[in-house]
Amino acid sequence: MKALVTTGLDPLALELSSVPDPRPRPDEALIEVHATSVNRADLLLAVRRPVGSSLGLDLVGTVLTAAADGSGPPAGTRVAGIADNDAWAELATVRTGRLAVLPDELGDHEAATLPVAGLTALYALRRAGSILGRRVLVTAAGGGVGRTAVQLALASGAEVTGWVGSAGRAAGLEDFGARTAVGYGQPPAGPFDVLVDSVGGEVFTEGYRRLGPGGVAAVFGNTVRAELRLPADWGHARPGVRIEYLYLLDEITRRPVPEDLGLVLRLAAGGRLAAEPGLVAPWTDPHAAVAALLDRKVNGKVVLSL
Repeated sequence: MKALVTTGLDPLALELSSVPDPRPRPDEALIEVHATSVNRADLLLAVRRPVGSSLGLDLVGTVLTAAADGSGPPAGTRVAGIADNDAWAELATVRTGRLAVLPDELGDHEAATLPVAGLTALYALRRAGSILGRRVLVTAAGGGVGRTAVQLALASGAEVTGWVGSAGRAAGLEDFGARTAVGYGQPPAGPFDVLVDSVGGEVFTEGYRRLGPGGVAAVFGNTVRAELRLPADWGHARPGVRIEYLYLLDEITRRPVPEDLGLVLRLAAGGRLAAEPGLVAPWTDPHAAVAALLDRKVNGKVVLSL
C-alpha cells in the first residue's frame, strides 16, 4: 500500500512511499482510509521520528476487516477514530476502543476534523465541570481545537470569549455566538471562570490573571514552547483556582472514546457543531496545505483526502 512517511528533513518534505500492509492485532479493525487531517503534533513528529516513519492520528474510513476479538463495528461500517500515528495511508489498523460509528449525515471531510480536535475540546471543558452560565476564555480560538471548544462551551450554556492573535483568525467566531478578543498583546478584561489554553507563555499567564476565585485553567498545549509562569499572587488572589493539564493520547486510555467521539460526531451531523475543514487537499500532494497550517493561514483543520 501507499503511505506518507517522514524524510527526517522538515514537515514539508513528506514522501509518498510503498510500505507493507498493516497486520491488525485481535483488538484492532483494518480500515480503508478515506480522509485524515493534519494536527500540529503530527508535524512535530515529522522531524523527530526516523526516516520512513508513518504519521497521522485522525482517521475516517470504512471497516474492511472487523476486530478478531469480536469488539467494535462490523465490516462495511463507516467509522472515525484515532490511529497510532499511521493514518496517512491507504490502510490503517485502529484499536476498536478508539473508533466511533460515523452518522450517515456527516461527510468524510467534515468528520476527519473531529477525532483529535473534538475529543481534546470536550475533555478540556469536562475538566472544568459544569460550565452552564460560566464565563469561558478560549485562547487560539481560530484553530481546530479552539473553534470546537468555543462551540461546545456555547452549547453547554457558557458565555464564551475567543481570544486570537489576529483579526483573520477570529472569522466566524461571533457567528457561533462568542465574543472575540483580537491580539495577544491586548488581553480581554475578564474575569473568567474557565481558561482553555493551548498557546502557553505570556498568553497563558495573562489568561490566568483573569481567572476569578474558584476558576479552572485547562491547558492542552504550549505552541510558543515557553515556560508557563504564574503571577506572584497566583494563589492568594485567586483562592480555589486549579490548573488541569490534558494530554489527549493519555486521556483516551481512561475514557470511553466510542461514546465520547460518537457524541461529537452526532452533534456535527445534527448541525449543532460546525465541523470545519478549513482546507482540503489531496493526500498525494500535502505540502501546500501543511505550509498553510504552519503559517496559521487556515481557520479550522487541514484535511487530506484519499
